[in-house]
Amino acid sequence: MITVSIVDDEKDLRQSITTFINGSPGFKCKGAYGSAEAALVGLMEDKPEVVLMDINLGGMSGIDCVEKLKARCPSLQILMLTVYEDTDQIFRALEAGATGYLLKRSSPTKLLQAIREVHAGGSPMTSSIARKVVASFQKSKNSSEKQTHLSPREETVLHCLAKGFTYKQIASELDISIDTIRTYLRRIYEKLHVQSRTEAVAKYLSQ
Repeated sequence: MITVSIVDDEKDLRQSITTFINGSPGFKCKGAYGSAEAALVGLMEDKPEVVLMDINLGGMSGIDCVEKLKARCPSLQILMLTVYEDTDQIFRALEAGATGYLLKRSSPTKLLQAIREVHAGGSPMTSSIARKVVASFQKSKNSSEKQTHLSPREETVLHCLAKGFTYKQIASELDISIDTIRTYLRRIYEKLHVQSRTEAVAKYLSQ
């Protein structure tokens, strides 16, 4: 069962997604919020595995909300929802710690697929956005932050992520549990000064 929470200020859309998720086998909606401010309180209690976050919220933006949520819960996986493929906004959301993004006009089947992908260790995004993420780290990399200070096992986990492996595949490859992989990832995030798998892989690829 993949647990999901929703943050979107469009009431009808929020209710529609909630109903759809709860009616889909293997998924459960734990909470739905109309503002970032409400989400910052409620999500800490919901403890979902995946959050669907609208970028353009009234009040605090979805991007600012992502940054605050990732500071409180680094392992939380956040999928941005957007009306338009605005590369600048999407890129800023990924920088803040989002894992990927999905256009609101996407089909219900695509929504479930994206949630599964994020939950399994993937980062749904277009190649143009991925290139922009990598380029940003190529410009800002600092030799003092190279991955050489990662442990051999942490480097192996990061290498597997860069190859597109899911958590389950890495666990099988290294004969360790998924919880252990999550522990390694938390350490990697701290050492590389990043907040998401996307950032960690981009930084790894830019070395």
